[in-house]
Amino acid sequence: MAQRRRDPFRVLIACLLSLRTKDETTGPAAERLFALADTPGAMLRLAPSSIERAIFPVGFYRTKARVLLGVCRDLLERFDGRVPDTIDALLTLKGVGRKTANLVVTVGFHKPGICVDVHVHRISNRLGYVRTRTPEESEMALRARLPRRHWIGYNDLLVAFGQNLCLPVSPKCSICPVRDLCPRVGVTRSR
Repeated sequence: MAQRRRDPFRVLIACLLSLRTKDETTGPAAERLFALADTPGAMLRLAPSSIERAIFPVGFYRTKARVLLGVCRDLLERFDGRVPDTIDALLTLKGVGRKTANLVVTVGFHKPGICVDVHVHRISNRLGYVRTRTPEESEMALRARLPRRHWIGYNDLLVAFGQNLCLPVSPKCSICPVRDLCPRVGVTRSR
């Protein structure tokens, strides 16, 4: 089971489903879809409406069904049905951004990368570790500053922290384990 979860194709598709969707919705939707098709070729044999039904209620499920089919078509036509193992190649797939490309490279291929989502961007700046305006700038700043051995785990650590303590509005600074070390850059209100 763990091997299937690390399959680059599954990582890519699940990540595309997860965009603007909560984890508790994404996981079951991905499993329903993979029960129907777990390769690019098998996915292309599905009708768009079948994909939509399988992935509902993920956000933008109709658009995502079209994106998934486009990615699968691209994988077959340009990459012999295989998910590419470099960020640059992944970025050529329509619908794949830097966060998704980094996630596929790190989780699917066990290569170094830094997945920067809103949590990683916000917390890295709030801690004063980087001073950036966008997640992409944060990724580049973190690549220059953070030791490579911490790249893969950095996202997991900060996402959970950002969902539970270091919230976007009114973070829970009073119970934060690193509050004495945190300059709280940009924090105007906390609890």
